[in-house]
Amino acid sequence: MVAEPRRRTPWLIVVAAVLLAGLLAYTLFAGWLPAKQRMTRLEAEMKDVYAREAALQTTLAQQEQRGLAREQQLNALRTERDELARRVEDLERELAAARARRR
Repeated sequence: MVAEPRRRTPWLIVVAAVLLAGLLAYTLFAGWLPAKQRMTRLEAEMKDVYAREAALQTTLAQQEQRGLAREQQLNALRTERDELARRVEDLERELAAARARRR
């Protein structure tokens, strides 16, 4: 029986595989974890932004409602002013007519 020659371990391939595994682990933990944390922070920030938007929309709706109420009040006051102005004119005409009859 012929003895098989002892095989040498290809250390270059072993070292390359270990380096590749190390690079992969570094990429996962040094790149992926911070990205995951950043994504979590951005999601929380988006929630805050959406909450602020909802608050601003509520405030805007209230302001618009107040504006409409003020516009209605303004129109009512204009109408009342016009009616009072007409009444003053009518009374001034009556007064002028009464003075004319006295003379």
